Amino acid sequence: METERFGCEAGLRIVVQVPEAHERDIRDAVVAEAALSWGDYDRVSFTTRSGTQRFRSLGTGHNAATPDTVEVECVELSFFLASDAPLAKGVLHAIYAAHPYEEPVVFVTPCLRTRHVRGTDEDNPNRFWNRSDVDWAP
Repeated sequence: METERFGCEAGLRIVVQVPEAHERDIRDAVVAEAALSWGDYDRVSFTTRSGTQRFRSLGTGHNAATPDTVEVECVELSFFLASDAPLAKGVLHAIYAAHPYEEPVVFVTPCLRTRHVRGTDEDNPNRFWNRSDVDWAP
């Protein structure tokens, strides 16, 4: 899928469900293990708005059995890792060490990410450097 505008890189998409109050702890633990680089940027991640995670404890772990479903407000933190098994293993260990749950919900999915070809499309009027109405660029 290489084109004159972008190329693709294989890697892993990691998604972690975590109570919002602990999201920063997980993110800090991850960036201590991996730069989360994306071209000219690092610490690249995404956090969703709060949603509801549901579960029922069977009583076989540290939680007592619950007769009904428990609901916890959580966010999802996601990021890309290069296909590097030792790096991924270190990041996953860091997530487990920082996560407040006994059994964190973590998804690891093989994926492709796109990367721009440097120097192309520089005069595109949609790019932040060609606009005066962008307030989020450093």
